[in-house]
Amino acid sequence: MLKVINPGIEVIVEDWPGRLGYLGKGMAPSAAMDNVALGLANLLVGNPKGEAGIEIAGGYFEAEFGADTVISITGTDMQPTINGQPIPIWESLKVSKGDKIKFNHFGTFGFRTYMAVAGGIDVPVYLGSKSTCIFGSYGGYQGRKLQAGDIVDFGHPTLELDSLRGRKLKQDVIPQYAREWVLRAVPGPNTCSDYVTEEGMDYLFNTAFKISHSSNRSAYRLQELKEGFFAREDGGVGGSHPSNIVDHAYAMRGSLNICGNTPVLLIGDGPTLGGYMCVLSVINADLWKVGQGTPSRDFIRFAVCSQDEAVEARRAQRALFDEKSLA
Repeated sequence: MLKVINPGIEVIVEDWPGRLGYLGKGMAPSAAMDNVALGLANLLVGNPKGEAGIEIAGGYFEAEFGADTVISITGTDMQPTINGQPIPIWESLKVSKGDKIKFNHFGTFGFRTYMAVAGGIDVPVYLGSKSTCIFGSYGGYQGRKLQAGDIVDFGHPTLELDSLRGRKLKQDVIPQYAREWVLRAVPGPNTCSDYVTEEGMDYLFNTAFKISHSSNRSAYRLQELKEGFFAREDGGVGGSHPSNIVDHAYAMRGSLNICGNTPVLLIGDGPTLGGYMCVLSVINADLWKVGQGTPSRDFIRFAVCSQDEAVEARRAQRALFDEKSLA
């Protein structure tokens, strides 16, 4: 078990792929914002790739272990320490009962860190997932962020702890982080020529958009669009602004919603339908990059991708979470 000392900025329990099959009931999938970091963390400690871990956004998390176990830390380098001593990331290490782990703030590149524990996180499965939806207050650990004094239980490891310690990833498996994140995306469903001009779509796929400070697990907001983007003067029966449409479902996760003049990437805890146009969908294999984009600092750039390319990229990503990725 783990006793929370300092809950940090936003620390929650998340798995992957989350709570699927409930979009029609207005329930978002939630899940890890960076499924690659979580999946590799689980690989290092011998868990299934989708097992729940602890997602640390921003930093400043501190906790005490109540049992001997093996952990791994992946994602942005928050300079973690055990009992004040630096520990490596992207590999597994054994910790003892009474050890205290502490994280600094997010690193030079990236925004979220993941901690996986041998045996996983023992929280109730709600509608097929252990993930927390903080906007709906359900799932995970009591449907909320962790707080000081919380006791988080661990599952039972399937392998001996000593056989799990010291596992490392091959260097070429570790993701490369950046300040400008290129997201492959499939255009549509609301695009040119009915909704957006050709010049507007060219602008969308040839501009680095700064991530807004108001971004969160529901939506990553980007800098406003320039004039000439919209192909119509208003939304007709949908509303007065050209971004307005008659309500339809959103392609969660990864839909780029246009809310007024603001592009909004709908992600983990985002809305499942609404009255704004959606001009593209980020492919599943690149969603992890959104989770590592740092608000007010990083940029997002979109690159055109076909459906066939999206499927192949997803296959390639799934192949990472295999024992062959270990050094």
